[in-house]
Amino acid sequence: MSDPVRTIAERVRGRVLREGADLARDEALAARYAAEEVRRYSERALAGAHAPLGDEPGTAREVVASITGYGPLQPFFDDPSIEEIWINSPTRVFIARAGVPELTTLVLSDREVRDLVERMLQHSGRRVDLSSPFVDASLPDGSRLHVAIPDVTRSHWAVNIRKFQQRIRTLGRLVELGSLTNQASEFLRMSVLAGANILVSGATHTGKTTMLNALMSTARASERVVTVEETFELDLDVRDLVSMQCRQPNLEGTGEITLRRLIKEALRMRPDRLVVGEVREAESLDLLIALNSGLPGMCTIHANSARDALTKLCTLPLLAGRNIDSAFVVPTVASCVDVVVHLAIDRHGRRRVAEIIAPTGEASGAAVLSDPIFHLDGGDLVPTGALPARPEKFAAVGLDPMIVLGAAA
Repeated sequence: MSDPVRTIAERVRGRVLREGADLARDEALAARYAAEEVRRYSERALAGAHAPLGDEPGTAREVVASITGYGPLQPFFDDPSIEEIWINSPTRVFIARAGVPELTTLVLSDREVRDLVERMLQHSGRRVDLSSPFVDASLPDGSRLHVAIPDVTRSHWAVNIRKFQQRIRTLGRLVELGSLTNQASEFLRMSVLAGANILVSGATHTGKTTMLNALMSTARASERVVTVEETFELDLDVRDLVSMQCRQPNLEGTGEITLRRLIKEALRMRPDRLVVGEVREAESLDLLIALNSGLPGMCTIHANSARDALTKLCTLPLLAGRNIDSAFVVPTVASCVDVVVHLAIDRHGRRRVAEIIAPTGEASGAAVLSDPIFHLDGGDLVPTGALPARPEKFAAVGLDPMIVLGAAA
């Protein structure tokens, strides 16, 4: 932030305090205050009190961003081509476009980084301090914020902002982008309508949440959907929707609400479908129990392949306690999960569906058996000719996956 912008911003803040204005609720008022203070600054500059401003409208925008937005980061938020922003140190600020990282020329101070984080956390009610050196939070626009501070990090605050992307909301849009084929899209649409339990897997930033949004865009309008996440990321276009997120413990170490608790509470809300943003730990057991009760569901999981995702889902529930063993978990995963959609990203940042598999319902030792439904062949996602193991789910709603998949048989 330049000295003129800092000076004008302080004058605007002083005026806000004197007049008791709330700029966070009225951006037009913030713009007016900034324009007026910029004009006064320029008048003083003509008298020799300050150096003249080169770009008055641009200075006014920077002042508004520093007051109501995210200061030097605001241009990155305003640029729709930027997907992610992260700060490794005040002199190492990165952005990502189409999955490709870039080092920016932006240089901040440690104080500016702290001020930006505090401003981002204002709306969430969450905090970060020595007693709680990590924080996950959602920004008002739906972007996801993660912060880690020293002494967990070496010397600087580490900030990651995954921007909320509105442009991809349907399977059709993913087809247009080349992320999957029409044939695979139609099979996934049928699977959602049939109430199949779908697991979306992939590495970080491969588009798992985007895929959940797209899958749910094909659900029936009459469904009541309950979503459970660590922090709000899903943006479902569903008429009857309840969204819940976890809560951190307070300063006394109490009041924490975990994913396990939220999944259990979700079952009391009469859902027609349960969507869990991501399973990482023991909450996977509660999800399996919910799916085993006949409730259709979806979730995401980090994994290197579709089969690895099934293996991981068989392992995570063991974290719930010593009384849980694989003799219960593996058959439950085999019987509950109907479809696994695995996503990948190449070195050019292109995201796509790499494979779709369907568990057979059987297990061999600690492994869940599955058949590939779609796989990559020469770079193309093609059907294998195999059919999902539970055709009765499709038949119950008048659908026949053979119409889509039979061409490869």
